[in-house]
Amino acid sequence: MTHTETRSAVLSIGRIYCDLIFTGLDHLPVLGRELFASGMEIAAGGGAFIAAAHLAHAGRKVALAARLGTDSLSAGVETQIRESGVDLQFIEHSEDAGPQVTVAAVVGQDRAFLTRRAGQALPATLDAALDWEEARHLHIAEYATLHEIPDLVSRAKERGLTVSLDPSWDATLIYDRGLLRACEDVDLFMPNLEEAEAITASADPQAAIRKLSLAFSTVVVKGGAKGAWAMSNDQVLHEPAETVPVIDTTGAGDAFNAGFINAWLNGASDEACLRAGIRFGSLAVQAAGGARLLPAAN
Repeated sequence: MTHTETRSAVLSIGRIYCDLIFTGLDHLPVLGRELFASGMEIAAGGGAFIAAAHLAHAGRKVALAARLGTDSLSAGVETQIRESGVDLQFIEHSEDAGPQVTVAAVVGQDRAFLTRRAGQALPATLDAALDWEEARHLHIAEYATLHEIPDLVSRAKERGLTVSLDPSWDATLIYDRGLLRACEDVDLFMPNLEEAEAITASADPQAAIRKLSLAFSTVVVKGGAKGAWAMSNDQVLHEPAETVPVIDTTGAGDAFNAGFINAWLNGASDEACLRAGIRFGSLAVQAAGGARLLPAAN
């Protein structure tokens, strides 16, 4: 038995966001006109945190490796993160570190984002995080983080960790021809359908997932209301979405990631992992903010 087989914790890395989420909109804003939303929520966000919060809710030990600012927004976000039960021992505090602020405008089951980048992704705590004696798995919440820390996967593998990655939509990076090569050795590649189609230049979900399977041992594609697909060992599986009341889809994919990763680390089948991911994602969409519906940890 290797040392990682005796450990169960997840290390989640990525930028921390402060999401300003406007709901109850019939359409997106247009230049020169004011638009009123019926609801607004200020929530800690970012794929690294949202996935971590749902993993913590599932009872798995999870820590964030990230940078966070020293301003009032950062303080509020940190309070929410702490209440989620996520371990904060690897948070680096720095004046230039944000949080990365995003305005999310939610229309029906879709949304648009406006984001300000904040500081670099590389936390000074990364080596300590990768050496964390409880860590078994590293989740990279966005390709932008790997793009800035190109040896991140190899460093995790040297420690015996398995690795998952959600590319996350970034118009400046999603069409990067070096993306797949940079993600080499990732165990779970977890794009949404739009990202998968952009990366592979394919408009068919199954064609996209089959192309991605040439680069990764397990590919998971999230399709929102279309459900989700997984492929490993030359077999493509599909699981339909659940029918639930949708308030805000922000962070639903990250919650899905948490459910899939948690089941995968437990040795579940791909089918069971898909069902777990969809269950977690379905919970996230029922409130504004990807982790706002989760109860505070004791």
